[in-house]
Amino acid sequence: MPRKEYTSLPTNYPVCEHSDCPMAASCLHQIAHAMKLKTDELLRLINPTRCTQDASCAYYRSNRPMVYARGFTNFQRRMFPDQYASFMAICISEWGRNPYFERRRGARLIPPGEQQFIQKALKKVGVKEEMKFDAYEEAINWYD
Repeated sequence: MPRKEYTSLPTNYPVCEHSDCPMAASCLHQIAHAMKLKTDELLRLINPTRCTQDASCAYYRSNRPMVYARGFTNFQRRMFPDQYASFMAICISEWGRNPYFERRRGARLIPPGEQQFIQKALKKVGVKEEMKFDAYEEAINWYD
């Protein structure tokens, strides 16, 4: 994977020191460890005794990019006013008002789990047609 994809490495991201782990080549915590060793003075380390060093490790995060959605401004135009009001209320109760509008206008990426939540909310308010988000992009999923 090109190095540019790791430019979004979060500040204080926990790292794993088990370079001998069979999952190390594709684990974001191990990749972050190698990167931060070169640049950071202090590291936030995952307790080495908690890592299982196999596929069942609770801290394993795959380095494969995931498909994120960006924005859903077109939903309102394709829904009845009552449907949209109910949909918006469901989403605001989940995330809050400002985070809802950040997701709606595309200022915040929508991870796959939240995309599923939005699709379920659409079904709950009675939307039968398939709704597409404004745009899609691949990004590294550092936390989910």
